[in-house]
Amino acid sequence: MWEKDVNINEIKEIRVKTNVFFGVGAITKIEEIAKELKSKGVDKVIVVSGKGAYKVTGAWDYVEKALNNNGIGYINYAKVTPNPTTDAINEAVTEAKEFGAKAVIAIGGGSPIDTGKSVAILLEYQDKTAEELYELKFSPEKAAPIVAINLTHGTGTEVNRFAVATLLAKDFKPAIAYDCIYPSYSIDDPQLMTKLSKNQTLYTSIDAVNHVVEAATSKVASPYAVTLAKETIRLVAEYLPKAVANLEDPEPRYFLLYASLLGGVGFDNGLLHYTHALEHPLSAVKPDLSHGLGLAMLLPAVVKAIYPEKAATLADILEPIAPGLKGTPDEAEKAGQLVEKWLFSVGVTQKLKDDGFTESDVDKLVNLCFTTPSLDGLLSIAPNEATKERVKQIYEESMTPYNK
Repeated sequence: MWEKDVNINEIKEIRVKTNVFFGVGAITKIEEIAKELKSKGVDKVIVVSGKGAYKVTGAWDYVEKALNNNGIGYINYAKVTPNPTTDAINEAVTEAKEFGAKAVIAIGGGSPIDTGKSVAILLEYQDKTAEELYELKFSPEKAAPIVAINLTHGTGTEVNRFAVATLLAKDFKPAIAYDCIYPSYSIDDPQLMTKLSKNQTLYTSIDAVNHVVEAATSKVASPYAVTLAKETIRLVAEYLPKAVANLEDPEPRYFLLYASLLGGVGFDNGLLHYTHALEHPLSAVKPDLSHGLGLAMLLPAVVKAIYPEKAATLADILEPIAPGLKGTPDEAEKAGQLVEKWLFSVGVTQKLKDDGFTESDVDKLVNLCFTTPSLDGLLSIAPNEATKERVKQIYEESMTPYNK
């Protein structure tokens, strides 16, 4: 396999829409990035982060030094939580405007980076709110410069144009996608991810798998999305058990991070459908639910639901985690069972009932799928018709395991 020829300590520059510094030690590139920001007139930035990971990982030491070395003033909004809210975005924007920030540096996983992207938009549209942004009441065409320093290997948000936030008052968790929020630069340094817990390691990697399963099977899927899906799933199948077995080893993190990057580019091209459209209501209603765990609970039933329409594609891309499928429509139930078996084998055994959901919640969840801004767009590109009955069935089948 090609991985054997890779020196994980050699920093590569990967050009997608975003320039990504990738590899162990990539965090040192923040010095060059800061220098370029200053040369372009950026003398003040807001650093958006969670409460602790940006320091625990060591990322903050490099960022603070680079900003000081280049004479860039900064404030740190360090209040982002998992499943970030529009309230937090508005608060960060207020602080950024008062300080005079001209760019955003986001340090963290999907939540801080998505928050940072949202702040960057609202710095350019200062008469707008986060609620207006996420209820799709305007379509931004510009944003302040964004630098993303990624601390997880799952979301792919550091290489694409997507962001997500929750409107707590309405139980809405919409997604936005605008070209103006591709980060100018991103840093993917696997050494920064060796402090992730076992569950974080599992859930973020499962997020990457979901990205490519959906992107490769949507109505707008391209051969490129399918190719990315095959390699993403192969890498996760190979390296996730190794990462879980030795959480502080950067080598399996490197390849999981690359898989996540491929997944981020993959769904930037093929987009998403059922699993994400159905998970967003779950973590909107229960903000403490990890996004990746929600996806894991749903994935087997989604695979079963779409298999008849995309049997050949799914049999091919799922081979590393669901071996032996022939790619015929009659294997739908078997495909769902095999995917669930793999999830259980890596230690993710929870289903919706384990997290407190019951059949009485299903109608509300289904309604949120069809009323939350943006989610109808995801459902519209599912490989089969996303009826309320089909969505309901996926939720109901995700309550308990297929494999008893």
